[in-house]
Amino acid sequence: MLDTVSTGSAGQAAPEHHRVFLVVVDDSEEMKVALRFAALRAKSTGGRVALFRDIEPAGGFHHWAGVGQLMQDEARQEAEQLLSDLAGEVIELSGQLPALYVRVGPIVDELVALVEEEPTISILVLAAGTSKDGPGPLISFLAGKGANSLRIPVTIVPGNLTMEQIEALA
Repeated sequence: MLDTVSTGSAGQAAPEHHRVFLVVVDDSEEMKVALRFAALRAKSTGGRVALFRDIEPAGGFHHWAGVGQLMQDEARQEAEQLLSDLAGEVIELSGQLPALYVRVGPIVDELVALVEEEPTISILVLAAGTSKDGPGPLISFLAGKGANSLRIPVTIVPGNLTMEQIEALA
């Protein structure tokens, strides 16, 4: 259920007094807003960024366990490549190598577990969805019944901010 890949600057964890801004990496357009905001805030506060990508477990292949494992392996490789690509953007914006986390399981469970296991993570940064469907399932959960599930504050950035507006806020 749990699987973590963590990369730090020269293998070192960020000192506990530094803010670590955790960004949930998904396939939404607004995730880029959260990423840019977190990276610029990290730069202006002497903090660091952590990127988290969740992989939902490959279900429905109990009869063909090999197929399910192959799908899981492919999803992990894609997640690691995506985080690696985004790490370049974070380095360019913040000047710091981000911590990278890949977890397998239900996203809410894995996010809560990661925050509990990593004491250096100090702020969760999410961008609200821009569609008429609402802010997104994770924000809806954290603003509702999951409001007390994290030990850290959550920063919700409007997903429709321009790059100039983000820079002005950071």
